[in-house]
Amino acid sequence: MRFHASCAACLGPDGYDSVLLLGASGSGKSDMLLRLMGDGWLMVADDQVIVEGGVARAPEALAGILEVRGLGLFKQPYLAQAPLRLVVQLGVQAIRLPAPQLHDILGLPMITLDPAQPSAPARLALALGAACGRGAQIAGAFAA
Repeated sequence: MRFHASCAACLGPDGYDSVLLLGASGSGKSDMLLRLMGDGWLMVADDQVIVEGGVARAPEALAGILEVRGLGLFKQPYLAQAPLRLVVQLGVQAIRLPAPQLHDILGLPMITLDPAQPSAPARLALALGAACGRGAQIAGAFAA
C-alpha cells in the first residue's frame, strides 16, 4: 500500500524500527524527517512510502531523495527498508492524555503530534520506544 507520507527509522536493541509520518501537504512531514535525521535517525522514504507486510520502503524512483521546502531536492543516505512500528499524524493538536489508538488500515499504534513543538523529535522517540515495548507508561497513548 502506498501512502503520501515520510518515514524515518532509528536503531533499537533488535534492529531498526520505523515511524510513518502522515499529514496534509505542507504539514511538516519532510521537515520532521529532516529534524529526526539531525538526531541520528535514518531516512527510509520522503513524500511517498510503500508499506508491505509491515515493512516500509521508498518507491525506487524516490529512494534517497529528500525535499527541503524552499531549498529543493537533496540526495541523502537512506535505509532501504525497515519494520514499521508507529504511525504519527502531524499537524493536529494533540490531546493531553490520549487513549490508545490504532491506525485504521495498518492496525499499528497511532499518535498525533504537533511538529512545530521544539520537543517533537524527542516526543516521537519516546512514543516509538513505548510502541516497541521499551518504555512503561502510566496513562496515555501506550498505557496498558
